[in-house]
Amino acid sequence: MSEPVSPVTPLDLEKLFTTLVRHRVDFVLIGALAARLQGFPRATYDADITPARDAGNLQRLATALRELDARIYTDTIPEGLAFDCSPQMLARADVWNLVTKAGRLDLAFQPSGTAGYEDLARHAIHFTVYGDDLLAARLEDIMRSKQAAGRPQDKQDVELIREMLTRRTAPPEKQTPKRRRRDS
Repeated sequence: MSEPVSPVTPLDLEKLFTTLVRHRVDFVLIGALAARLQGFPRATYDADITPARDAGNLQRLATALRELDARIYTDTIPEGLAFDCSPQMLARADVWNLVTKAGRLDLAFQPSGTAGYEDLARHAIHFTVYGDDLLAARLEDIMRSKQAAGRPQDKQDVELIREMLTRRTAPPEKQTPKRRRRDS
């Protein structure tokens, strides 16, 4: 039996992503971390992914999660609760909040406002991270999901993402000019 994960395990993206890739888990990175790859300014302390839900992928995901000593995260027991990390168990819920030896990991099989993996993967942006291909949800899809979720932090994030998208698509003459500092 593995030891409980420390409640302060920092996010180790290299360990997390390389483990998922080594086990050939099909997933799309979502949430603030995916948005950060595209210039979003907010820090985050966990990774959110949308895995594919087919039986083979659930088996590979379960194997990777066992290697990462995944446990169910709760506010009252941050080191996590042991659970049956099997494909059958993973298939029983749409969302899993986990803590692993690579830090916090949230699985959202069907994030708010989306139809899940296939929907997000269709327009995902490809990044090379730690030498491997990583799919990250595009900003428009992250915004769509955050709008549907409607949590206070999501509402703030939507405003920032909307501004980022406006600046990205506006011709230079329509972009809001940056304020110049006056020298004293």
